[in-house]
Amino acid sequence: MSGTGHIVKSYDEELDSLRNTIVEMGGLAEAQLEAAVRSLTERNTELALKTVEADVAVDDLEHVLDNMAIRLLALRNPVADDLRTVISALKIASLLERVADYSANIAKRVVALNQAPAVTPMSAIPRMGNLVRRMIDDTLKAYAKEDADLAHEVWLRDQEVDQLYNSMFRELLTFMMEDPRSITSCTHLIFMAKNIERIGDHMTNIAEIIIYQVTGQAPSQERPKGDKTSVTMIDHVSEEE
Repeated sequence: MSGTGHIVKSYDEELDSLRNTIVEMGGLAEAQLEAAVRSLTERNTELALKTVEADVAVDDLEHVLDNMAIRLLALRNPVADDLRTVISALKIASLLERVADYSANIAKRVVALNQAPAVTPMSAIPRMGNLVRRMIDDTLKAYAKEDADLAHEVWLRDQEVDQLYNSMFRELLTFMMEDPRSITSCTHLIFMAKNIERIGDHMTNIAEIIIYQVTGQAPSQERPKGDKTSVTMIDHVSEEE
């Protein structure tokens, strides 16, 4: 991590504390996603409930970070790189809080899903979860090391998550049409997969923030995007008609 070497040592310490809080939030959010997906594959309602409860810890850290940032802005009057660091931390914290919310939503649906018979087409969710967890891990590394190249690599990976989501969406739609009794369970799975896909989107957002924080410029390329589920739904309806 690069340091600004301020004359007032406590200023550097406050900036470091801000960065460390972001990394801690990210670690909690990643662990929450892992637990949510594991509760699904293991049909573990107790773990799912604990995952929902764990969301509070991320919310609390966001409040801590908000207070840190407000103090820095009010007392230190940061400019240039320092100002980008503070503003970026505020934006990233908000996105990580949403990541934790999505994981909690997955866990809540696990509790509901576990009351019904197991549904076969769910293997894509653990694969999506692993892909997105690696995105979270590398995003945190990019943030901690101020590595714009690694952030850009994460930024490009979101398309792979979208493609897996599209594939699973089609599979579940087909499964529901073949067996209407599975509609409720499959709907839960679709929402779970969508939550994971949205987490991937947020990692892409954070990667863009890191790139801007480090270089002073946003990515010049058009954001890669592969979610085609709206088209998939239209195609299925057309086929049925």
